Amino acid sequence: MKDRPNAAETAHGVSEPAPGGTRAARSGDAPRENLLRDPRDRRLPLIAGPCSMVMFGVTGDLAKKKLLPAIYDLTNRGLLPPSFGLVGFGRRDWDDDRFAEYVRECVQASARTPFNEDVFEQLRGGLRFVTGNFDDKQAFEHLTEVVGELDRTRGTGGNHAFYLSIPPSAFPDVCEQIANSGLNTPRDGSWRRVVIEKPFGHDLQSARELNDVVEKVFRPEDVFRIDHYLGKETVQNILAFRFANQLFEPVWNANYVDHVQITMAEDIGIGSRAGYYDGIGTARDVIQNHLLQLLALTAMEEPVSFDAADLRTEKEKVFKAVELPADLSLHTARGQYVGGWQGGELVKGYLEEDGIPADSTTETFAAIRLDIATRRWAGVPFYLRAGKRLGRRVTEIAVVFKRAPFLPFRDTDTADLGQNAIVIRVQPDEGVTIRFGSKVPGTQMEVRDVTMDFAYGSSFTEESPEAYERLILDMLLGDPPLFPRQQEVELSWKILDPITTFWAESMTPSPYRAGTWGPETAYEMLARDGRTWRRP
Repeated sequence: MKDRPNAAETAHGVSEPAPGGTRAARSGDAPRENLLRDPRDRRLPLIAGPCSMVMFGVTGDLAKKKLLPAIYDLTNRGLLPPSFGLVGFGRRDWDDDRFAEYVRECVQASARTPFNEDVFEQLRGGLRFVTGNFDDKQAFEHLTEVVGELDRTRGTGGNHAFYLSIPPSAFPDVCEQIANSGLNTPRDGSWRRVVIEKPFGHDLQSARELNDVVEKVFRPEDVFRIDHYLGKETVQNILAFRFANQLFEPVWNANYVDHVQITMAEDIGIGSRAGYYDGIGTARDVIQNHLLQLLALTAMEEPVSFDAADLRTEKEKVFKAVELPADLSLHTARGQYVGGWQGGELVKGYLEEDGIPADSTTETFAAIRLDIATRRWAGVPFYLRAGKRLGRRVTEIAVVFKRAPFLPFRDTDTADLGQNAIVIRVQPDEGVTIRFGSKVPGTQMEVRDVTMDFAYGSSFTEESPEAYERLILDMLLGDPPLFPRQQEVELSWKILDPITTFWAESMTPSPYRAGTWGPETAYEMLARDGRTWRRP
């Protein structure tokens, strides 16, 4: 195996120095000058080298609630260079000072780490704002000047990332203007990178068209596609859990596993996302990216190393081996929530939400069965489900094991005994639960299910960083293992496209009441296989 950090190490911010990266102390550790003396010390995380970020869509909800607070948190933790520059690009008629006030408001409202005036003043020195539209040539000429000024006055060294926190429909204009202004062209050993957010298209064809737009301007290795789920500590811990422990991997196969359930449940409705959500639906919104990535990490073989290329190779093998059910009408389910009581509050149904047409057939719940045609997983179904207005907010992977082939007990002794399971909780209450049978104290032999829990909150003194902190830092470091490449995107659309096409032609969503766990058709889907959904 190559001399690279394993998943457990990178999950805790511990990795080998990369070009432009420097070892740094964690917040609250000993003085930094004492810790930088040995670059081989794997206890210390990397900081980004000289660089800046240009953020398009800086006044949108994502930037306001996630991106700007994450940048401050990275600064507060000492993981961005003191000279870091941040350029906001938008239509508002702001100067640099007004933009700084906006950043301060966002940080104070949503940052994970405590607000520190000295830290913010350090960050403020690199804040700039450019006013303009995405097709405004003069605005991009001004942007070019601002980027050059940061190189001269802040020492950003020609290293610049462009974060497209904007709808994919705006990508062509922005990419064209970036290319026309020469902002995509690095000089003298510097780098230029672009970050794009999901959705990566709405089907295979649109994903390819979107990729063509971006890769005409940036090299493939300089394109970073963000799926924020891959930045979550618990998602990364899947790799550590599987490959750092001899205890679990020997039974992680069809000899012992009965089936796998991957659930992403939300207890909220669509909120203000009607313009995006209607016509897209749950399957395209989260199954194509989040849940299929969780499936790949759960089912993949051990990679040669955790280099991006090796990790990506194993995930792509899983996607290529996925087989769809022969009859999609029996092994998929669609649902749409209707009004009802949830959390003591009367909530609207989907068709009553603002901006949703009364005849919309967009699903707010989706469930599918997938099989993986490999020796490890032959005969083991993977059930994926996701939905809005469900019983509670939870994302988990449940590996459910086969029953013991022989039980030397009376039937009454094991009446309350279910199947063993390993449940990886991605959110909330991140951790792992193992369910197994144990004797109930007493004079009789009675075996009942019990659970053994590992929780991040009680096992580690460090608070987990927000997903965007990890992903932004990795992008600035040029470390790509957590970013899906175009091949993964295309393979995932090849899995989902036949299902959504079938639904559009032959399956309308079934209603389910808000606060429940989906439509009856989802329960019938598993019942046909002699199984039931877990109650998270």
